[in-house]
Amino acid sequence: MARRKFYITTSIAYANAFPHIGFALESIQADVIARYHRLLNEDVFFLTGTDEHGAKIAKASKKTEKNPKEFVDEISNKYKELKTILNLSDDDFIRTTDKKRHWPAVKKVWLKLKENGDIYKKKYKGLYCVGCEAFILEKDLVDGKCPVHQKEPEIVEEENYFFRLSRYSKKIEKIIEKDEIKIIPETRKNEILSFINQELRDISFSRSNKNLRWGIPVPDDKTQTIYCWADALTNYISAIGYEKEDEKFKKYWPADIHCIGKDIIKFHCLFWPAMILSLGLELPKTIFVHGFITVGGQKMSKSLGNVIDPFKLVKKYGTDPVRYYLLREIPPAEDGDFTFQKFEARYNSDLASGLGNLVARVLTMAEKISAVKYKPSKEREIEKVVDNTQREYKKALDDFRFNGVLASIWKLISFCDKYIEKERPWEESKNQKLVISNLLFLLENIAQLLRPILPETSEKISQILRIRKSQILFPRV
Repeated sequence: MARRKFYITTSIAYANAFPHIGFALESIQADVIARYHRLLNEDVFFLTGTDEHGAKIAKASKKTEKNPKEFVDEISNKYKELKTILNLSDDDFIRTTDKKRHWPAVKKVWLKLKENGDIYKKKYKGLYCVGCEAFILEKDLVDGKCPVHQKEPEIVEEENYFFRLSRYSKKIEKIIEKDEIKIIPETRKNEILSFINQELRDISFSRSNKNLRWGIPVPDDKTQTIYCWADALTNYISAIGYEKEDEKFKKYWPADIHCIGKDIIKFHCLFWPAMILSLGLELPKTIFVHGFITVGGQKMSKSLGNVIDPFKLVKKYGTDPVRYYLLREIPPAEDGDFTFQKFEARYNSDLASGLGNLVARVLTMAEKISAVKYKPSKEREIEKVVDNTQREYKKALDDFRFNGVLASIWKLISFCDKYIEKERPWEESKNQKLVISNLLFLLENIAQLLRPILPETSEKISQILRIRKSQILFPRV
């Protein structure tokens, strides 16, 4: 019987700066979901990549005295390195500068939208935020500035191609209301419905190449450059072969989950579904939206010098501790805070004193009783706690509550500690071997539950159980 397919994507990171822990969070969240579905024996395809066109990148590259291609090559390569340092399991990495895979799909999308009467040309004057790479309305400004980037938009007047977003307003509203595209959390769903109620206007889908040359030319009008969002959103289908609509595309589309940040919700929950409807494709099934990471209560910014580099963080503490903190401490769908003090407190209490100490205690006792064998426990108390943990764990994972997933595992760790204190297996008794066997069984369950979340630690625990030799998993910091 054919395995169920499962297609998951991150957003594609904007290649105007090196990675920070905000994108690391999204990558790790998507990775956990992908690994979990592989454990369910599903045929998983996990996509990530970089968005490399637009005015912001053209401006940023000038400051470095590099041409845009050299600039994005360096940054994109750094994003590729996240796979190694964060132990990600993505199957593909798409770049919007890829002229073989991505550009033909973008051109096909453009011509199809135009053929369906959804692209038209008109003169336009409006407020353009370079940070958002989008036109914004005056009513959406806060003190005259873009609420996301805290900068005054530019006044842009030019002739562009527009996409008939307004044509799909009512249809998208019904789709979202009925959860045909499920938006998680519910607050983000309500936010999108609120946008629609304010009246959706047609959106600019190109810029004059006099003002923007760094991008994909409009196929039948070389005076225009395709707007970066029309280009970027297409990555989700270009990477799986939309241009030729080959077997890979037919197999994996529609996406089961798009993982994105809250700042790009409008593009993914309004623009993208409208494009998909115009193209006559199946709609993506779920859009999971995470919040931002602040640092000591402040937004990360270069000017404040508080941007957290995931490469330096992993070098100092290790991959799994970074994965653990971001999944446990940052609420999955809301904003969360990072400080080194909080990080080290979590590391020492949960990893070093919690999981690490439990593994060391149990293996030290098991080493002394070499004849003990462990197998599935037949004690009702042990069976019940494992069953309850697995039920809580699965429910939390299915609901994208990564902190809840880890809370369920740490509840099992706490049970083990209490079980040790109650049964005192370091003392000789007729139950000594049985108690240690039960503890080894529980550790194996903990290792299996950790597989999609802390894969390195999971493998280490399983290996320690095989060779039956204690070692320090997490030295205190």
